[in-house]
Amino acid sequence: MKNILGLDLGTNSIGWALIENEFENKVGSIIGSGVRIIPMSQDVLGKFDSGTTISQTAERTHYRSVRRLIERSKLRRERLLRVLNSLDWLPNHFKEQIDFDKNLGQYKNHNEPKIAWVSGSRKNEFYYKSAFNEMLEDFKSHKSTLVDNGNKIPYDWTIYFLRKKALKEKVTKEELAWVLLNFNQKRGYYQLRGEEEETDGKLVEYHQLKVIDVIDSGEKNKSGIVYTIKLENGWEFNKPSKNPVNWKDQVKEFIVTTPVEEDGLTPKKTKEGNVKRTFRTVDSEKDWIAIKKKTENDLDSSNKSVGEYIYDTIISNPSQKIRGKLIRTIERNHYRNELSRILRKQAEFHSEFTEKEILKKCVNELYPNNDAHRNERLTQSLQDFIIQDIIFYQRPLKSKTSLISDCPFEYSWIEKDNQKVKKFKKCIPKSNPLYQEFRLWQFISNLRIYEREAKINDKTEIDLDITNDVINEIENYENLFDWLNNQTSITQKKLLKYLIPNEKNPERDYRWNYVEDKEYPANETRGEFIKKIKGINGLDNSLFNDFFTNDLWHILYSILDKKELEKALKKFVKRHNLPGEFIKAFEKFPPYKRDYGAYSAKAIKKILPLMRLGKYWSWDNIDENTKDRIDKILTGEFDEKIRTRVREKSIHLQNKQDFTALPVWLSTYIIYDRHSEAKEITQWDSPDDIRDFLHNHFKQHSLRNPIVEQVVTETLRVVEDIWKKYGKGEANFFDEIHIELGRNIKNSAEKRKQINNRVLENQNTNHRIKLILEELKNEGIEAVRPFSPSHQEILKIYEDGIYKSKNEIDDDIIKIRRNSAPSKKEIEKYKLWLGQGYISPYTGRPIQLTELFTTKYQIEHIIPQSRFFNDSLSNKIICEAEVNELKGNKTAYEFIKENPGRKVELNHGKTIQLFSLYEYENHVKSFFKNDSKKKEFLLSEDIPDSFIERQLNDSRYISKYVRTLLSNIVRNKDEEEPVSKNIVTLAGSITDVMKQHWGLNDVWNKLITPRFERLNELTNSNQFGFWDNKDGKRVFQITLPKEIEKGFSKKRIDHRHHALDAIVVASVTREHVNYITSLNTKRENHAFVRKLREVEEKNIQKRDFNGENKIKRITRYGNYHKPWDEFNQNVALSLEKIVVSFKQNLRVINKATNKYQKWTEKDGKKVKTICQ
Repeated sequence: MKNILGLDLGTNSIGWALIENEFENKVGSIIGSGVRIIPMSQDVLGKFDSGTTISQTAERTHYRSVRRLIERSKLRRERLLRVLNSLDWLPNHFKEQIDFDKNLGQYKNHNEPKIAWVSGSRKNEFYYKSAFNEMLEDFKSHKSTLVDNGNKIPYDWTIYFLRKKALKEKVTKEELAWVLLNFNQKRGYYQLRGEEEETDGKLVEYHQLKVIDVIDSGEKNKSGIVYTIKLENGWEFNKPSKNPVNWKDQVKEFIVTTPVEEDGLTPKKTKEGNVKRTFRTVDSEKDWIAIKKKTENDLDSSNKSVGEYIYDTIISNPSQKIRGKLIRTIERNHYRNELSRILRKQAEFHSEFTEKEILKKCVNELYPNNDAHRNERLTQSLQDFIIQDIIFYQRPLKSKTSLISDCPFEYSWIEKDNQKVKKFKKCIPKSNPLYQEFRLWQFISNLRIYEREAKINDKTEIDLDITNDVINEIENYENLFDWLNNQTSITQKKLLKYLIPNEKNPERDYRWNYVEDKEYPANETRGEFIKKIKGINGLDNSLFNDFFTNDLWHILYSILDKKELEKALKKFVKRHNLPGEFIKAFEKFPPYKRDYGAYSAKAIKKILPLMRLGKYWSWDNIDENTKDRIDKILTGEFDEKIRTRVREKSIHLQNKQDFTALPVWLSTYIIYDRHSEAKEITQWDSPDDIRDFLHNHFKQHSLRNPIVEQVVTETLRVVEDIWKKYGKGEANFFDEIHIELGRNIKNSAEKRKQINNRVLENQNTNHRIKLILEELKNEGIEAVRPFSPSHQEILKIYEDGIYKSKNEIDDDIIKIRRNSAPSKKEIEKYKLWLGQGYISPYTGRPIQLTELFTTKYQIEHIIPQSRFFNDSLSNKIICEAEVNELKGNKTAYEFIKENPGRKVELNHGKTIQLFSLYEYENHVKSFFKNDSKKKEFLLSEDIPDSFIERQLNDSRYISKYVRTLLSNIVRNKDEEEPVSKNIVTLAGSITDVMKQHWGLNDVWNKLITPRFERLNELTNSNQFGFWDNKDGKRVFQITLPKEIEKGFSKKRIDHRHHALDAIVVASVTREHVNYITSLNTKRENHAFVRKLREVEEKNIQKRDFNGENKIKRITRYGNYHKPWDEFNQNVALSLEKIVVSFKQNLRVINKATNKYQKWTEKDGKKVKTICQ
């Protein structure tokens, strides 16, 4: 028997089950099962599920970054104090409290002395009294109200006086030291390129305005009473509030957003001619950029330095708060310019600024060992040294190239530990012009154009491929590439307009094979360049040849500093002899995202020549090694480096000119002898190999998704533990590993967000449906069961069909549909709307709500489940029970085509007539016009290609990384693929089907029933469930009070459900997966079907067209065979014994160690050593 490990991987859980099973002989047992929970706060988990990826350590990272900022600030202060001590500018009382012998520049005894205050026996005294007295005289000369009223002036304002004075007059050395320490304390914000907030199409401004009046408008909305706020500058706006707005005569801060026209300046106006504006109160955390811009504009318009601006403001308005009000966050250059002016002026009065020996002394103080840096600093002036190397020093960003993925193909050999090892090249940035061209050829290669509906031989064809009709010549492909190469992005609408220019609305009748409402990138880099040069005389698209584009891209990609970018652009303009407007066009170019492709630049340079076509293809552009391989492929010459697989895949290529317009996969086979096969085959023979991988080879943050990374590492630890306990660490213990990967792990953030929104919408729908069913039951509608899943589903299909058949829907109905708990009055209105009736797709007869839940009507699968598995609402309609039985396993279109206009006898003595094919097509196009998926299924004679594609592509979203890692455990010796054939992956929908067929939902219900019985006992009620007879069995029907029912799932209340899923995953064979997701051919193989399912064959009497009774033999497929006879009892026993384990996040706390580099002398030479 096979040892099979089943894994159910979720965002914070791992269910596992180890079974031994021989499905053919129905023999097996559950060796063990369990659950590992990864503790995770609900807010982090909720953000992940809703599409927001957040690290669990984000808070810790934030605090660590704050500590580093403080540490760096202290380090700057220590360095400045050491230089000021070397200059002998520090006051004695301050100097005595600083350690300049051992802990250089640090305060003694962890005190924090103030340079401006001298500690006295009774109280502290202000040191800079003479400067303070000068300031008092200045206040008097300006007739300040503060002095006139006899109020005291704070000593702290002296620093602003000194900063203003130092710009024009001499200050003492001690005063200058205080000024320098003040600049070190607050030095402004250093903004890199791209950190500006995107405000395209709107003007966001900060305003501080007095409220003249607050008027109650008398209107109300859900947010409260609407007040009209009138401001001092004539502006007005409405503010809804549940509490009174008492703002009159108060000065309030607002963020005012004004939409602007395309010129970026002209405000947009309402129909009445008023400027559109929105107002909101200031949130200092979110609105700091708008506040910063306002502060900088005030500073610039005043033509004053920061110190001057503050000092002059407090003279005129002494009550003005400075920090956090007058001056908040501003650009660093404002402080830098002020300090530069101060030091230039003071250099006229203090000889230290010009004496080389003093500069040397200061530089030696900070760099006693670093000769190179010391020599570089000695070429500067003292003021440059203080500004650039101490106060405004900015540490360059660390290189993070190690986090970029390795190319799967290209590498070089390097020496490491006296051995030659492979070093794989890093992948190319997506903004690189080379990658942009590569992606564009890939897009064109995969592009297909479909006609939505076409008549072929009087038969309606859905999605007819007309690509070869629309792009029928090589020249057409060349022109398409030229056009796309100048675009930043492409939509279906734009492309179809280009390819089919004679059609007014080509989107109505045609579509592409990509997602219809999604915008795809074209050549973003080149497209943005072209946009920037529009309006510059003498420049056009021809400017951007390969050399010019690469040169410009390198500048824009590599430089983050705005000033450095400006310098580089000036050199670029001079080098290429361009007009000066070019600099202005590109100086605010946003920095590129740090996104990377799947291959290195070196690999793409080899692949691209095989992807190009027409005038862009040249044999000479193909590298020599590839040419040699192509020659051997064409001549059949033996080469052990060219595998048989490669020759088979390229057999249709008969001459050199055929090696053009090749897809990526075939190009890589020809160049590298492989495509998706693993770079290196790895085999794990023991649990120690897993531990070694986790400790020595797994790169933290390599997956760029901390939650998925945590699940992957914990999965490997669980597998390691299972291998040790049950397999005793033996090699080849596991025969197969089956995996179900939670959809939230395998999907992108965007997809998770869509799913999360759909789940919330479904929860609202389910709750509303139950309320409506209860109301229908109370009214005596026949056979309604509010808690029946089938009745809930039939009402969903019914209301969805009516909703999507209407051109216009009343706003009240839309509001009710979005409401999870509509009122009785709203339900009444909704029932009247539902009373319009659903139209049977096959007969055109209306289905009344009063008869919907009787045996007259059934849910019918448009594409039968016996032919292809799809249990979504898109594949379901409601029709007469007799019509459903007659249709059998045919598609809807097949059924009508074979039985046009046929009369069908109903059980209650009536007959109905099916549509003719013409009537059917018209009805479907009319009634389901707003439901494109359902319309596609109903008009398809066979299973739609797009549907098959979606089903088969599901596996692409499953993390290949997880499957590749686990393949290392069960890989056969001759396997080259990254994913072993002994890895079986399942979609969650398959697990759900098998649980239902094997009766495991009943096992789970029995397991959790005692909880709800106990809740009934505690509340002395039946609110939490009741015993009921269902299909002759006595079952406990779980219910919940309405107020807590929303979002409840009985599956989720016990962690053991992960283990149940894992048992199912382990027990499902590859044959099950293939059968459920297969097409007709597999399902018509009766021997194969009998192996998996219960099959019943019987004779039934049917009337033919002439009314005569005929015997017909039919085959009915029942439940899937259980893996072995006692399977359900074994599952129940296994689940009962499980003790859920939790990942331990407790760590032993060690004393932190800080490692740093230090220059030390060794053998007469200075070398870097690591200390701690």
